[in-house]
Amino acid sequence: MKALIGGEYSGRVRDAFIAHGHDAMSCDLLPTERPGPHYQGDVRDVLDYPWDLAIFHPPCTDLSVSGARHFAEKRLNGRQYAAVSFFMSLTKTKIPKVAIENPICIMSTLWRRPDQIIQPWMFGHGETKATCLWLKGLPPLKPTNIVEGREARIHRMPPSENRGKLRSETYAGIAEAMARQWGEIANV
Repeated sequence: MKALIGGEYSGRVRDAFIAHGHDAMSCDLLPTERPGPHYQGDVRDVLDYPWDLAIFHPPCTDLSVSGARHFAEKRLNGRQYAAVSFFMSLTKTKIPKVAIENPICIMSTLWRRPDQIIQPWMFGHGETKATCLWLKGLPPLKPTNIVEGREARIHRMPPSENRGKLRSETYAGIAEAMARQWGEIANV
């Protein structure tokens, strides 16, 4: 199976798919943090390749409700409109199996409710971070390792140079569940 992981610089989801025997490539405006197949550029540049599956992580900075107090400014300068437009362009891809991932955000109102909301604690990580999944041709992820001790570490991160990157990383347990569960059905 050929999988495109759009909006991923970490390589974590890409590498999980590769470990399960799939041909996967990550794509982001940033360089990859791990060696492996990676296109550094706009994901729209590679959408017309015959991918079997795509998992998109569009930027959430101007969409997430955690930044709602700044929405007026983001609309005034056009950033929120551009972010919504980019998100919606990903929904129109002809790739047969698609997951679009974002935190709780305005897309639930502007487009449609997500098909699923997952948490890291459902996949072996004792943390909370509600993550919405909008799915096309894919089933919801099944929890793999529900754990106790749920902490809101992401929400309490102090300001830092790398805060945005740290907050956006996909947890290894979620990447593994995507590769295992969606990788198996993508060939069907």
